[in-house]
Amino acid sequence: MALAWIVVLLGTLHCPAPDAQDAQDAPEAPPAAGATRAEAAEAVAGAAVTAPAVDARPAVVFLGTSLTAGYGLPESEAYPALIQARIDAAGLGLRVVNAGVSGDTSAGGLRRIDWLLRLPIAVLVLELGANDMLRGQPAAALEANLAAILERTRAAHPHARFLVAGMRAAPNLGRAYAEAFDAVHPRIARRFDAALVPFLLEDVAARPELNQADGIHPTAEGHALIAERVWQALAPLLEGERSSQPSG
Repeated sequence: MALAWIVVLLGTLHCPAPDAQDAQDAPEAPPAAGATRAEAAEAVAGAAVTAPAVDARPAVVFLGTSLTAGYGLPESEAYPALIQARIDAAGLGLRVVNAGVSGDTSAGGLRRIDWLLRLPIAVLVLELGANDMLRGQPAAALEANLAAILERTRAAHPHARFLVAGMRAAPNLGRAYAEAFDAVHPRIARRFDAALVPFLLEDVAARPELNQADGIHPTAEGHALIAERVWQALAPLLEGERSSQPSG
């Protein structure tokens, strides 16, 4: 199932126009904790927006690609929003920030992380790598970028917890590349003592009824399954955050 999805991925995964990539480099302030996806995108693109009210609650930041951004869907149907609903139902005083950007690479994420670090990050969910693979970027470069993101986050927020969302390489890139790429996310998770979702799109990839017309980006039903898989790995980290919050 995963291999079938990867083959389709090569021709259809959404990538940004050149000016969108340039916008990712713009040094702007990050979205405030609890910012919407639109506000996050505008901050990254350097758009002039009115900053939302400051939200001092610890943030669960999702740093990723179009899969995290919820490409093609209302923001409320993307899996980070569904995670927010579960956080609220559990009575946790945490706020999700969706920092997914379509077409983003690990290098793009590294360029953006310094502004996101101004948020009170309790948990960082790192979903980057699919676009690196599509562009044939070396697995070693991907690993170095992911490590740098987590190192900078740990330096700014020593008590932050991490969740790494993995991806799988297309088989036509060659066995050597696939083996190197597929090993990156598990190795990064071990190195930084992070929770791991081995393949974000497990049980969703290559299932037409769970994907949009492009065959890649999940439908609302697909995002619901992704949210369930992510929640299973994320919930124990959030329980640890609950225990560190003051009572009363």
